[in-house]
Amino acid sequence: MSHTKGLKALGLAALLVFSGTASAAQEILNASYDVSRELFAVINPKFQEHWQKQHGTPIVVQQSHAGSSAQAASILQGLKADVVTFNQSTDIDVLHEKGNFVSTDWRKKFPNNSSPFYSTTAFLVRKGNPKGIKDWDDLARSDVKLVFPNPKTSGNARYTYLAAWIYAKDKFKNDDAKGKDFVSKILGNVVVFDTGGRGATTSFVERELGDVLLTFESEVNLIRKQYGEDKYDIVVPKISVLAEFPVAVVEKVANEKGTEKVATAYLNYLYTEDAQRVLADFFYRIHDTKVKAEYASNFPALKLVAVEDVFGSWDKINQEHFGTGGVLDQLLRQAKK
Repeated sequence: MSHTKGLKALGLAALLVFSGTASAAQEILNASYDVSRELFAVINPKFQEHWQKQHGTPIVVQQSHAGSSAQAASILQGLKADVVTFNQSTDIDVLHEKGNFVSTDWRKKFPNNSSPFYSTTAFLVRKGNPKGIKDWDDLARSDVKLVFPNPKTSGNARYTYLAAWIYAKDKFKNDDAKGKDFVSKILGNVVVFDTGGRGATTSFVERELGDVLLTFESEVNLIRKQYGEDKYDIVVPKISVLAEFPVAVVEKVANEKGTEKVATAYLNYLYTEDAQRVLADFFYRIHDTKVKAEYASNFPALKLVAVEDVFGSWDKINQEHFGTGGVLDQLLRQAKK
């Protein structure tokens, strides 16, 4: 073989090696809800290591964060997300209904209704709990000011709103007139409706607005841990909402990009003992029995109520409560009077 031919052969071999490496280093995008940045900053490298050990090839995981409804809209408008990790199932349903991005039976693709972890709505108060907040009743008092996101744009806030209704229905024995009056008072005490959970955190912590921040239990614990246990206390009400965090492969995108295998493995990884331990470290409630027992002291006992058991399907909830002119709009108008 001549020197020139040898160089050509070498160059071709190098090209093949480079091409093989490039194709092996697949990249997926996880579109997630607003306050999950830190969580997936820990989980993603662990999954990458897990995948590398199993398959011998690298994988890149990119993240996108916003309110889950905004994320669903972005995917419908062209965001190439391979997987979604949302905080409300209707935002995944929309992906099926408006473009067949996911299958009809997406809830059956993974265990626990495709929800590897869950949470509830809890309260973050200033240190010493100066307003004496103990339960939902205190949030309706005229001397208490609240911060939580806009239920129109945030799944987090929709859970907060429905949690208040769950308490009201329990307290007033399903008397809707009394329930509306109660929830209206809570809405009237909100000093700012941010678009997402992270914005609400900023308003409460950095802008020092309000007496109580209403957000996921996981978030209130992380805020206290990050900003100082000497600055905030946590109140977990006796009854609150079961907030499942559903996941799905965005099949339309994954099939197009050839990433369905990796995307499925990524979501399955969230159910592993290692990932469940990370989730519990971030104060999410989890399903793994071994890990749940290890972290039991982090999660106060309370009555968790599924919204479907009280209000019916999410389609019905969205139409009746969150649609234009729905109950939420009516109560906001009432709160301003």
